[in-house]
Amino acid sequence: MAVRIDKKIKGYAVVKPEEKGKAKADAVSRAEAESELPADNVIQMHERIERPEVLVGSTYKIKSPLVEHAMYVTINDIVLNAGSEHEQRRPFEIFINSKSMEHFQWIVALTRIMSAVFRKGGDVTFLVEEMKAVFDPKGGYFKAGGVYMPSLVAELGSIVEEHLKSIGMIHDPEMSEERRALIAEKRAAFEARSKKNAEVSPAPAAGDDERDSESVSVTGDGASFPPSATMCHKCSTKAVVIMDGCATCLNCGYSKCG
Repeated sequence: MAVRIDKKIKGYAVVKPEEKGKAKADAVSRAEAESELPADNVIQMHERIERPEVLVGSTYKIKSPLVEHAMYVTINDIVLNAGSEHEQRRPFEIFINSKSMEHFQWIVALTRIMSAVFRKGGDVTFLVEEMKAVFDPKGGYFKAGGVYMPSLVAELGSIVEEHLKSIGMIHDPEMSEERRALIAEKRAAFEARSKKNAEVSPAPAAGDDERDSESVSVTGDGASFPPSATMCHKCSTKAVVIMDGCATCLNCGYSKCG
């Protein structure tokens, strides 16, 4: 193909095939990098954002056997790019209030550090795993419903996780329909077997404590599990029962037999 040059040629250089390919690759990488950059009018969370006069937030209650009084955790969010397609809520600060002064010192330190991390921006979800991995050397405790908490800090991490899920920063992996069906089948089989055993066993004598009868423990989401269930090491819920000689969790479907 002939190319007409209207200007005077003052010099020339030969472009090698490998150099031509490299230049093309560099141009493609620059274009991809520019496409990933946020628009100039999109505000991202960073430490230079000033605190608005009013913030939206949620307050959560912790009732732990490790403390005498309940603790109230408040997480306030800032709304970025309000009214646009890029609108998002991001945690801005956290406060913990309680009548108990036993843990006041480390609670103040923890909330200030967490608030500073929130205001830095970026991916703050790492706080959840770091806090939930903290174990109390004196031992953990079970929440209502049989969910095990290794420490008070771990329960704070669980609350942060719950809040980040509510604002869309953390997404739960969807449970497949096959696993849901398997859990429902296992639960129905266990309940049928328990009912059959109850019919065969003799009735309790008059005057016996009603608490001796079969009951269930109820989790926060309404799911019920037998009181004889043991803790599941995958979902930390007392929902593991023995089915056909195999330990099976009625909450998440985990089974040692696969």
